Amino acid sequence: MTGLFDQELAQLRTAHLARQRRQVMPLKAPVDLSADEEDLRGTHYLINGQARLSFGSNDYLGLSQHPAVITAAQEAAARYGVGATASPLVCGHSPAHEALEHELAALVGLPRALYFYAGYAANVGIIPALVGKGDAVFSDALNHACLIDGIRLSRAELHVVPHADLAALEQALQASTARRKLVVTDAVFSMDGNVADVPALMALCERHDAWLMIDDAHGFGVLGEHGEGTLSYFGMAGRDGVAPAWQGRMDRLIYMATLGKAAGVAGAFVAGEPSMVEWVLQKARTYMFATGTPAMIAEALRASVRVMQEEGWRRDHLRALQQRLREGVAAAGLPWHLMPSDTAIQPLIIGSNEAALAVMAKLDEQGVWVPAIRPPTVPEGTARLRISLSAAHTLAQVDQLVAALTQAVA
Repeated sequence: MTGLFDQELAQLRTAHLARQRRQVMPLKAPVDLSADEEDLRGTHYLINGQARLSFGSNDYLGLSQHPAVITAAQEAAARYGVGATASPLVCGHSPAHEALEHELAALVGLPRALYFYAGYAANVGIIPALVGKGDAVFSDALNHACLIDGIRLSRAELHVVPHADLAALEQALQASTARRKLVVTDAVFSMDGNVADVPALMALCERHDAWLMIDDAHGFGVLGEHGEGTLSYFGMAGRDGVAPAWQGRMDRLIYMATLGKAAGVAGAFVAGEPSMVEWVLQKARTYMFATGTPAMIAEALRASVRVMQEEGWRRDHLRALQQRLREGVAAAGLPWHLMPSDTAIQPLIIGSNEAALAVMAKLDEQGVWVPAIRPPTVPEGTARLRISLSAAHTLAQVDQLVAALTQAVA
């Protein structure tokens, strides 16, 4: 048995597909982002003991190191302790969790929200709670692994639809005779950075009597005037509730978002019509049978959600960083190209696995950390550097990244 694993591990290494786990911790570094001169961390890390400027995290707003968020966690730990002690349906649901759910629902403009301890757990719990044998799920070809695994666990009939192909989706929906139909998609695709056409997807679901589930892991906090996410980006819903044009039409929407990326802490939530959320609470095994998240995490998230809405300059600065990066890469004449993206995710397509690892290594030598992403996470031949921008970065740090990429060509 051991020999078999040795052989298969060797094959991974030969194909340049072996992953490495690194020890990472944040370094404190001054960042000049705003007039109030906050001292933020989140751009510099010790990676295996070496200081690096990082473009690898999903801390899109720099909130993981925000003093208000840290203080909220510390105060809650002193009040509640550090463990939830049981599942939310036993004694793991605190007043902090209850308040957080109400605040999340209000932010995204939907009637009710339910908090999960992790995004992966949310998706592999929600989908099997909604559909099963005799039902059909229509999944974008570039959906995240947790959506794919949730679909598999549901045992519903799976239809994989070419990425962002609305015509192919409509054809598949029209041909289906399933009892229930569920369309599932990333809202912002995690490796490409593009945004799904949610209004068009909703229109298709209305036309063919299907539900729509969107995973807004990479849109929540980043998109929308106050960080409400992709629904706000399209003018569908936000802090003021559902937009007039969408009133009475959102009952087929299942909205999910994670809280360990732009929100800077941990967990996820599902939001939508109260009866749907109650059904997920009653039926999602990953909610019912897992120990809840500590209340100190819920209080940290409440602080994060407040900061997210109050400090809109973070999203403004993030857009300035995106523009600076794209202009810099274009001017540098690099042999690689950035994919179109209006989000914090800026994928630089390299091509082969070996070449992507080589460029990553050259950047690392210059003190810059950007992870190489390879199959099966992305399609064959599209290995890339996944550049993740954060509001904690400065324009000068983006210039440093472009200079390092230019040097990597030499």
